[in-house]
Amino acid sequence: MTSNGKLSVSELRDLVGLGQIDTVLVAITDMQGRLQGKRCGARYFVEEVLAHGTEGCNYLLAVDVDMNTVDGYEMSSWEKGYGDLLMAPDLDTLRLVPWLPGTAMVICDIQWLDGSPMPASPRQILRKQLDRLAERDLVAYVGTELEFIVFNDTFETAWNKRYSGLEPANQYNVDYSLLGTARVEPLLRDIRNSMTGAGLYVESAKGECNLGQQEIAFRFDEALRTCDNHSIYKNGAKEIAALHGKSLTFMAKFDEREGNSCHIHLSFRSTSGEAVLAGDRPHGFSRLMEGFIAGQLACLEEFTYLLAPNINSYKRFVPGSFAPTAVAWGLDNRTCALRVVGHGESLRVENRLPGGDVNPYLAVAALIAAGLHGIENELELEPMFEGNAYTSDKPHVPTTLGKAAELFGTSAIARDAFGDDVVDHYVNAAKVELDAYNAAVTDWERIRGFERL
Repeated sequence: MTSNGKLSVSELRDLVGLGQIDTVLVAITDMQGRLQGKRCGARYFVEEVLAHGTEGCNYLLAVDVDMNTVDGYEMSSWEKGYGDLLMAPDLDTLRLVPWLPGTAMVICDIQWLDGSPMPASPRQILRKQLDRLAERDLVAYVGTELEFIVFNDTFETAWNKRYSGLEPANQYNVDYSLLGTARVEPLLRDIRNSMTGAGLYVESAKGECNLGQQEIAFRFDEALRTCDNHSIYKNGAKEIAALHGKSLTFMAKFDEREGNSCHIHLSFRSTSGEAVLAGDRPHGFSRLMEGFIAGQLACLEEFTYLLAPNINSYKRFVPGSFAPTAVAWGLDNRTCALRVVGHGESLRVENRLPGGDVNPYLAVAALIAAGLHGIENELELEPMFEGNAYTSDKPHVPTTLGKAAELFGTSAIARDAFGDDVVDHYVNAAKVELDAYNAAVTDWERIRGFERL
């Protein structure tokens, strides 16, 4: 068996031949950031899928969260027959799945059947921005910090309860508490060790503020690898929780207490590995770092949709909740949307806007595109903010999905960076979500109005 969870093709062939691997998960990431795909017989995978990939319906990038076919997508519709797309394995992502017996996994790039890339694929959107960086001899390094809430109810029980009256795994705030987190350590340990066995580099686990809320942190890596690992971890954590008879959620705002964040740390290096953000300018920045932060600030409102993609995302933006509301940057200031931390080679920008529901590929693509906008246009960096940004007169991030989608759809910067086809595709996704929400009658409305109105 491989020692670090990653597999070469020859190692996979050997394990299949020995009968130790019988199933290979062939996975893509959809618009919602979920892993979708097929379970292939291991022999079929090594004899056929390795060389040719496998097909799937192209509606995988044109449905809502309930997998409903919806209107408005240029690339996929009833009129176009809902044809196939190609899942082309990226063999650098081949790995074991320790929590599932006899199982390996590979992440795929989504292509049309002629082999051309599918522009709306989140992984391809990120690849495009990474290619732009490479033209400047730059490489992006990323770390994502996902929070989740654990419940003692199974996923099936939670569904049957309509996600109401669930029992959190902790009854009080366990932020940094070793005693409180010990109550769920069997689950957390299983997640950590399973992710290590799948090739991820675990740093730590800690309790958070909401009841039953936890965070497991992983070491930063090159941007594409981090986003792949993020998606594998998010999917795997739910599967492992189910094996423990528990459930967990990454939704941005489960209740009125603290939401689930996904702070994204981003830095650049040269292709030869040299740190490029540190320099001899104020705060130890390079000119490139100043342009990078200035670009983030300039684009933050227009790119918020890619960082907060759901209606629920915006309920997390509450003053004083450690979720940012102000378009501001500061040194180690958690009230700002952009928090600069580290020094020298570790100097980086933490974007605190995304929640646990974020699609990592789209979010990181947005941060890189924003940074490049600042660098290429040599934008000047405004003075850092000191104090409480929640009570400042700084611009506010959009407060609704509708406003964020409007800003994204009318953004010349977004259309230049991502292309009209990508922008239009994801603006339509927002419209679909808003139409569904506006048509729904909620528990809040029934409780408020059944008797008293």
